[in-house]
Amino acid sequence: MTKELTTMIAAVLITTVAFAQKIQEKDIPAAVVSAFKTKFPTTTKTNWEKENTNEYEAEFKLNGEEISANFDNTGKWLETETEIKTAALPANILATLNKDFGGYKIEEAAKIESAKDGNIFEAEIEKGEESYDVLFTADGNVLSKTKLEEKKEEKD
Repeated sequence: MTKELTTMIAAVLITTVAFAQKIQEKDIPAAVVSAFKTKFPTTTKTNWEKENTNEYEAEFKLNGEEISANFDNTGKWLETETEIKTAALPANILATLNKDFGGYKIEEAAKIESAKDGNIFEAEIEKGEESYDVLFTADGNVLSKTKLEEKKEEKD
């Protein structure tokens, strides 16, 4: 094999392992499914992913909103993320984005209820080939900025 082909195969394998794996509800620990159904009893269609060895994510629609909820493998709720329109981001966050991230376009926005951080907001921003996932407090302070390596594919 050529060096380039070996490098390409290695990159594909690493990328495949790095992304969450879609799984069936029957393959989720009962404690996770039970905790999810207790927190979101009216949800009917749920897509599950295994985020890592200790975390599961449920993606679903509720009242017309796209939502994801994460639980650890014991069923402990970690966070709920609700997609929002970029215009629905608080004014303080929009001001911080304009000031500190001028020239970046907001691709996606979300409101997050987190067991760890409380109520926070997320903005995925992009300028050219650079993309970042930025977490904010409601008053506009940046909690974290994570460079996104590749563009995310559209969710089903």
